[in-house]
Amino acid sequence: MAAASAMLGATFPNGGGPMVASVLSPEIKLEPYWWEAAPRPAPRAELPAACDVAIVGSGFTGLSAALTLARAGRRVVVLEAGALGHGASSRNGGMCGGMFKVAFSRLCARLGLARAAAIYKEGQAALDHLAGLIERERIDCHFARVGRFTGAHAPGRYEALARETELLRKHVGIEADMVPRGEQHREIGSDAYHGGRVLHRDGGLHPALYHQGLLERAVAAGAVVAADAPVTAIAPEGKGFTIATGRGKLATRDVIVATNGYTGLATPYFRRRLIPARSFIIATEPLAPEVMARLMPKRRMLTDTRKNVYYFRPSPDGRRILFGGRPTYGGADLRVAGARLHRFMTGIYPELADVRVSHSWSGYIALTFDRLPHTGRQDGVHYALGYCGSGVVMATYLGHKTALRVLGDADAATPLDGRAFPTMALYTGTPWFVPAVALYYRIADRLAR
Repeated sequence: MAAASAMLGATFPNGGGPMVASVLSPEIKLEPYWWEAAPRPAPRAELPAACDVAIVGSGFTGLSAALTLARAGRRVVVLEAGALGHGASSRNGGMCGGMFKVAFSRLCARLGLARAAAIYKEGQAALDHLAGLIERERIDCHFARVGRFTGAHAPGRYEALARETELLRKHVGIEADMVPRGEQHREIGSDAYHGGRVLHRDGGLHPALYHQGLLERAVAAGAVVAADAPVTAIAPEGKGFTIATGRGKLATRDVIVATNGYTGLATPYFRRRLIPARSFIIATEPLAPEVMARLMPKRRMLTDTRKNVYYFRPSPDGRRILFGGRPTYGGADLRVAGARLHRFMTGIYPELADVRVSHSWSGYIALTFDRLPHTGRQDGVHYALGYCGSGVVMATYLGHKTALRVLGDADAATPLDGRAFPTMALYTGTPWFVPAVALYYRIADRLAR
């Protein structure tokens, strides 16, 4: 790690300096680009003394569950530590897909073909659920199924991606095509990749506007959604629970934990099973239409095969590039992290070297030790957590499924149910091992052939 730190220090002396400032707009905003269209609401709703279901967390999971429960006639209270949806739900890249962090071939080896296929098909069902919800509820969030291009960062990764894609076509019914390097300019205006894959059913949206739409519909259905109500304890009492918050206590029959990358000390069981991972995103200043058309000709969502993955896309208005990744695994200043992401971006798009960064921000996702989301019930508490970077789709879907489980609805069943939720010895929620894993990933990416 010392060598890696020294390398970064050489590139960005003293943690910043003129090399950082030169790629940042003088008016740079250190908060999500998304918040310009949808600032974070913080209504201090009065907390009732009791409810049927208390939901901890006001992101996509919590609001999706609240909407389903409130429309079924349940008295629902959503508790949020800060402003509503201030975490990953309004900070993410807005990319919508039905795949999982663990490769299908590896999942087959772990669980068998039948169960692996069922889980991957559930991912596609989750994507369809999101699309259907947005259409039914008429949520104006720029959702579009533009497809996703995944670039192979080494020749061998193209071949591996092709093999994986053939398995997915055969056993899951994925709609995908491989694009050889000689044809990739029809998908991306870059020579940085060795071909790639297009997933045709994937899409993108404006995450903060989507969150705002879910919030408005949950409140209209009767849910109480309370900002600035951090949960400090959840205790069984009688046939239900008592929840202690920074604004008083609440009695409830059922509890749903929906905190994902922001899971705190009040739920130590879940905290031990989730790995909070900080992801960073930048937005460029507006680009000329002809530049955007050349770099992103089909306005797809874009990513690659690196272990330290990059993900990038056009803004919904098609004027900027949003570029995300993990340029650091520590507590880097957002200016320094933004400059590093700019360097990564220009490795893919060299012509953007003189384009400045207008926004730089970060947020936490939650990884799991088995690379799959988890939903179920522990000590009477319902939960849906650990989306591993696929939270726009899976959080919406599993929030709905968890609500159905609370309601006793047979449609609550999912192939993701009934699985052990693993952790590791000595882990209590602080990911002390991440720097070593990050170094391994960087080396693996560099050595890929």
